[in-house]
Amino acid sequence: MTNTEHLDLREIDACLFDVFGTVLNWHSTVTRQVARLSKGRLLEGSQDAVDFAEEWRAGYYAYVKRVSQGGEGTSNADIMHREILDDMLTTPRWSHIAEVWGESDREDLTLIWHNLDAYQDTIPGLTELKRHVNILALSNGNFRLLLDLAKNQGVPWDGIFSSELFGSYKPNKKVYQSAAYHLSLPPHKIAMVAAHKHDLLAAASVGFKTIYVPRPAEDSPEVRESMRSKKDGGEVDLIVKDFEELARLIREARQS
Repeated sequence: MTNTEHLDLREIDACLFDVFGTVLNWHSTVTRQVARLSKGRLLEGSQDAVDFAEEWRAGYYAYVKRVSQGGEGTSNADIMHREILDDMLTTPRWSHIAEVWGESDREDLTLIWHNLDAYQDTIPGLTELKRHVNILALSNGNFRLLLDLAKNQGVPWDGIFSSELFGSYKPNKKVYQSAAYHLSLPPHKIAMVAAHKHDLLAAASVGFKTIYVPRPAEDSPEVRESMRSKKDGGEVDLIVKDFEELARLIREARQS
């Protein structure tokens, strides 16, 4: 059983969730869909399809890091995803696909990110958690992207915070602070839930509680295996295996 004696879950009024990789599985969806839309140039299940998806995502990380540190770039993730895609298709490795992907194809590819697979625990876990605390997205996705994701997968948010509304990207502190301001809550009553260590450390730096949920395609295996709660000498307040465990722990804390 997960030990929560160092963290009073009864104090948590709102849980804010990272979306890409934590709530929804971009890796499985993008890998599958780029192959299906490649007109035979990428085989479904192939390493090339995996590499394409992961390179697209790596471009995302480089882009948001630059913008979050004050560099140039859009705060709209749809525009960002398209810019990264276009840049990838100019490289030698992917130029053979660029030949068959015209403007409308590239628009369809960008929309892959609007309908991502949910993890098995996502909907039941969030549905139960919603009975006990406010649950909201806090994501680098633009608002329409997050709205479509919630609608397509039935994610039962109480609200959506898009970093686009705050003019930057996580892990810029302004994104977390703006969410707390709009919730009218002190930071210690907010928990950030994510599968990314860097997201949680940034949230902790403004006073949020932090809950780590390991996901197979997020963080490196070394980081996932090394994560520890503060009680065990680590850097996050709580580690849970999935959203259903988190919902159970918060329900039990409320009933104690």
